[in-house]
Amino acid sequence: MRPGLTLVFRAGSCLAAAGLLFGCATTAPNQSATALSVQPPAGESKTATVPTAAVPQSNLRVALLAPQTGAESGVGASLVNAAQLALNAPGAPALDVRDTQSTPEGAVAAATAAISAGDTLILGPLSSKETAAVAPIAQKAGVPVLAFTNDPSQAMPGIWTLGIGPAEQMRRLVLAAHNDMRMHLAALLPQNAYGDLVAAELVKDSMDTGFGAPNIVRYGANFASINRTIRELADYSDRRAPLDAKITAAKALHTPEGRKQAADLAKQPISPPSFDVLVVGASGEELKEIETLLPYYDITPDQVRFLGPSQWAYATGFDVSHIAGGWYAAPDPSLRTQFAQAYMDKFMQAAPQIADVAYDAASLARLLAAGQGFGTSSLSNPAGFAGVDGTFALQSDGHVKRGLAIFQMQSAGASQMVQPSPQNLSAAGK
Repeated sequence: MRPGLTLVFRAGSCLAAAGLLFGCATTAPNQSATALSVQPPAGESKTATVPTAAVPQSNLRVALLAPQTGAESGVGASLVNAAQLALNAPGAPALDVRDTQSTPEGAVAAATAAISAGDTLILGPLSSKETAAVAPIAQKAGVPVLAFTNDPSQAMPGIWTLGIGPAEQMRRLVLAAHNDMRMHLAALLPQNAYGDLVAAELVKDSMDTGFGAPNIVRYGANFASINRTIRELADYSDRRAPLDAKITAAKALHTPEGRKQAADLAKQPISPPSFDVLVVGASGEELKEIETLLPYYDITPDQVRFLGPSQWAYATGFDVSHIAGGWYAAPDPSLRTQFAQAYMDKFMQAAPQIADVAYDAASLARLLAAGQGFGTSSLSNPAGFAGVDGTFALQSDGHVKRGLAIFQMQSAGASQMVQPSPQNLSAAGK
């Protein structure tokens, strides 16, 4: 079976299934692999593969804006490879590769040339700044753009940001935590652009799911700030005060019984924090620092479900027992197995994660060229498409819904998938 998108049908209707960051989709390593497939729930829908021998409408042409020269030329080569692999089928639209030279100015020149040449869909460009530069040109010409950035600020009508970013991850995690019967959400986020994005998304998602307004605190770029912020979030002094008062009273008895009572009280845990879900917006060395401070202020896994970025998949070099049981959202790596093998067979090298986005964008172009073309209604059909990183659906405002899996951290730093990628975005509550 050829790797690619699967068109999703529902009973009774036909619905086609970096300035901030590059549009990379981070997946969890060392997971078992199965054949790529997307099977909606039994009784609700069925899948059908895209016919590969369909005749494209009006010999449609697709532009790929990718860096062939400049700082990101290595990434650009993988984008071209993935797009060519997806379009290597009878009836696929012609691919017009244009060099962005790894700059916004180069992306503008590439987009202008592609539109002048008659291309009716743009795949790429790679980064947030390049997307911002290309957007007004494409919108004026009425040419839709499937950009590879995961910066949601670049999403707008006709300009879709396909990269898997923190917004999609937070939506999935907050919903999963709410379904886990958690009641109160807090967040510990850095004072940077990533923290700003996650904070805004958490406010929206928390209100949408019923958590109410989240308690969000921000920390600076040093250990003292992290320590101070966690202590504030934990409300440690007030939580500990009642127990300290009992210990003091026991000691004041000045008797062996009083001393024993004080010792026993000192072993008791203090009252739990005011939240039972905590988003920790850190990874790497920063996560190490935070992870050691959480139990010091009595924020522990038996009281709190920790949520974090997909980079937690790589937290394997240190003890993470203090966030054991924590969740992160990422694509199910087994879904890309068929694409990864096809890429290896064709190009004799492993497909980098960014290639997934280019492959899905080009596969979507092939699918739509065999049907209704590249109109907004075709691109934004609500059932979505089953791609190599899971089901995704383009929204009319340029944002992209994604069906991500949930992975759970183990104390040794490994992780395991505990909730699969939803095959139906509506059923998943997204």
